[in-house]
Amino acid sequence: MTDIYGWLQLAVFSALLIVLTKPVGLYLVRVLDADGKTFLDFLLKPLERILYGLFGIEPEKEQDWKEYAVSLLLFSLAGLILTYLILRLQNHLPLNPQGFGGVAQHLAFNTAASFTTNTNWQSYGGESTLSYFSQMVALASHNFFSAASGIAVAAALVRGIARQTSKTIGNFWVDLVRVNLYLLIPLCLLYAVFLVSQGVIDNFHPYAQAKTVEAAQLQHILGSSPTAQQAAIQDIAQGPVASQAAIKMLGTNGGGFMNANASHPYENPTPLSNFIQILSIFLIPSGLTYYLGRMVNNRRHGWAIWAAMFMLFAAGATACWWAEAAGNPRFTALGIDAAAGNMEGKELRFGIFDTALFATVTTDASCGAVNAMHDSFTPLGGLVPLFNIQLGEVVFGGVGAGLFGILIFVVLAIFLAGLMVGRTPEYLGKKIEAYDVKVSVLAVLTSCVTILVFAAGAAASAWGTSSLNNAGPHGLTEIIYAFSSAVGNNGSAFAGLNTDTVWWNTTMGVAMLVGRFFFMVFVLALAGNLAKKKIVASHGGSFPVAGMTFVLLLVGTIIIVGALTFLPALALGPIVEHFIMMNSTLLF
Repeated sequence: MTDIYGWLQLAVFSALLIVLTKPVGLYLVRVLDADGKTFLDFLLKPLERILYGLFGIEPEKEQDWKEYAVSLLLFSLAGLILTYLILRLQNHLPLNPQGFGGVAQHLAFNTAASFTTNTNWQSYGGESTLSYFSQMVALASHNFFSAASGIAVAAALVRGIARQTSKTIGNFWVDLVRVNLYLLIPLCLLYAVFLVSQGVIDNFHPYAQAKTVEAAQLQHILGSSPTAQQAAIQDIAQGPVASQAAIKMLGTNGGGFMNANASHPYENPTPLSNFIQILSIFLIPSGLTYYLGRMVNNRRHGWAIWAAMFMLFAAGATACWWAEAAGNPRFTALGIDAAAGNMEGKELRFGIFDTALFATVTTDASCGAVNAMHDSFTPLGGLVPLFNIQLGEVVFGGVGAGLFGILIFVVLAIFLAGLMVGRTPEYLGKKIEAYDVKVSVLAVLTSCVTILVFAAGAAASAWGTSSLNNAGPHGLTEIIYAFSSAVGNNGSAFAGLNTDTVWWNTTMGVAMLVGRFFFMVFVLALAGNLAKKKIVASHGGSFPVAGMTFVLLLVGTIIIVGALTFLPALALGPIVEHFIMMNSTLLF
């Protein structure tokens, strides 16, 4: 924590995030307004019209919340089925220079569900399992579609808040087209070029082979046997990496082309690429808070939401950094210099701070990309990313998902404030009634209950514990983290847990679908109900939705819900493990 460069980088990161929030938010206003004008219109407007005609979309025809939800679910189902088929049949499809076979049924289902839901959990090694065609068509395309779907649902909820006496909340198909066409694709083209300039590969070459430095020693020991010859050769993965890395970060998807994800030098080669990747994860979620303020004609409210998110982010980042910088006393007992902190599972080129910042941001934002192995963090260092996910990943959150997730908590916070002062709660001139509170509570309960029920089932079953490499509290944390990551649509893993089994792949696939689409349907139901209401002028009894009082109430609501729900599980996992680590003299 005495690392001045760490503090300086945190300050630069925070400053850039603030500076970029407004321009990104203003651009989102134009993109998400069907009649909005952008500087890309001269190039993309004709293509937009062609796409509408090709798919029979009527851009002027809006949908109510049920029609919007049905469109979302049907589109996602079609994508899930297509992805499943591509993975199963990849050995018969082009761009497969390594000759990989078809993916097993349970793994294909898990992967299809994972990328459809913007989770991007990977029960496989990307470069050793999937062809270039599968990576590009089945997975990278979902990175665009799932990200656009999240932004579309957030826009629908904001419209529901901003409109009055309206039966519609927009058109899902128009939102999907415009977000991809005017936002994600142009940004990713520029981003991919930047990544290539930093050394990220992007090609269709077959895997290269290199003779290892240990080759001579192995041949001396083993002779010229096939075993020695095989051990002397290292396969170096190739492929279209930069194009997928760009959207995995901007779309808060997180699924890596390589198994090692952003810790692999082909995905994240330099300190600059590492910093920009971290910043890009928060870029669109941060801009959406300004979009909210602009759309509801209350910019101070948008900034208040941003402040609540940033407060939680800063607390998590500094806590994780402190825990990892403090190191592991067991290493100290072995004579390892404690000044370096806990470097287990981390890249030396990134160090403690960059690793802690990346881990905090990626779990705040339901991204799931990692530049280190979270399983190797200290117990309290690993608790931070786990708790970030369990908060609902509303700390900036995934693209779209973070905004509509925190707006659910805004409704609950205002309802609680109304109870405390004995007045009917109001939000931006609209009364918060029983229906609004019910769907908000159901959305939160869906995530919490799904995580705990599936984790309890795995912890109490042979299929769950047989995949663990660690017993005791750390093993329990691995199970809880896996289902928290699945339901929260994060995708990062604690590792140390083999999930490539029929039971794990199936249960996690179901958990991902429930965590994504049940929550979204409740959000759209809330949007539809709010859109019908009249907006009344603010008065003395209206609760202010800007200022420090509101920010603290919102932060408190988020933490209390997370703490009350998951504290017992966290106490049995990382907290117990921390006390064991600090007090045990046993060395393993």
